[in-house]
Amino acid sequence: MTSVLEPTLGLLHDEAGRVDEELLPCRVNNPELWFAESPADVESAKALCQDCPVQGLCLDGALARREPWGVWGGELFLQGVVIPRKRPRGRPRKNEAA
Repeated sequence: MTSVLEPTLGLLHDEAGRVDEELLPCRVNNPELWFAESPADVESAKALCQDCPVQGLCLDGALARREPWGVWGGELFLQGVVIPRKRPRGRPRKNEAA
């Protein structure tokens, strides 16, 4: 049996249903933004999450589920771990600015 305190996707969905949908950035913007390939798009998604009323619950649930990838609760996940930023595809430049 699932505890009410467990940060499940069902609980997140229920809590989000109690909030005006206009306040939920992942529902009013293109959902693909939260799973974008572009580092700039990922940063945009993370910024949009900052004022979300269910941000904490979203992040707690993603941590508990070890989400494989995407932006959850304002953090970027890769293979179940929070990472600071998404690297662009390809090899880094030889003369990267410090």
